[in-house]
Amino acid sequence: MDWLAVTPQMIAVLFFVAMLASFIDSIAGGGGLLPVPALLSAGLSPAQVLATNKLQAVGGSFSASLYFVRRGAVLLREQRLNIAMTFIGAVCGTLLVQHVRSDFLRQVLPLLIIGIGLYFLLMPRLGEEDRQRRLHGLPFALVAGGTVGFYDGFFGPGAGSFYALAFVTLAGFNLAKSTAHAKVLNFTSNFASLLFFIVGGKVVWSVGLVMLVGSICGARLGARMVLSRGQKLIRPMVVIVSVVMSSKLLYEDYGAAIGHWLSHLAG
Repeated sequence: MDWLAVTPQMIAVLFFVAMLASFIDSIAGGGGLLPVPALLSAGLSPAQVLATNKLQAVGGSFSASLYFVRRGAVLLREQRLNIAMTFIGAVCGTLLVQHVRSDFLRQVLPLLIIGIGLYFLLMPRLGEEDRQRRLHGLPFALVAGGTVGFYDGFFGPGAGSFYALAFVTLAGFNLAKSTAHAKVLNFTSNFASLLFFIVGGKVVWSVGLVMLVGSICGARLGARMVLSRGQKLIRPMVVIVSVVMSSKLLYEDYGAAIGHWLSHLAG
């Protein structure tokens, strides 16, 4: 696909969709669901959608990560093992998804995301301040990096929320600190997946680069709000995004069946 295959109006829409998605993703995760239907409506094939979405996601996650690192919210030397395990996990997930159907994950994912939203909603003091760490070193890197990284490479939606949850519950970080560290690992898994999509020739560069610029802008704004507003902003955003993501996924999978059931009741 080249520039002529997409109208200027659609290019503008994709730019702002990427900006909004990365803004949400920087704060609460889950923004990755927005560009997928937009790219499909632009006429890209499913494989091109996944690959091009990873390109714009790399831009946003890199922009936010760089912001957090420059302001000392994340010390990269302390995250080397987490980053390495995340990269390995994402590579394994990306390789496996090319041979295994992900239908089961798609059916279970709404329940997992609802669980995250309820967890943050029903535990109002969670993440207000740093707490005692439960896992250290390699065990934490395998769970927070390797496992979630594998999921991000294999399927992806909500990975940022899973990274943040791991830092809150297992590392004992507060919400703002967890969100900052989650973005670094999210960039790592996005980058690892993108490398394999590039090798496979699935990235639509003309569209993806425009979205990447929008993603960088949105992510920088979101990252600033994380450090300035912290837990007061992140908690409600996590709950709202969890509800929206779960509703969208449930509708996509069971919308027709629910509609048929409601029409049957009405009749």
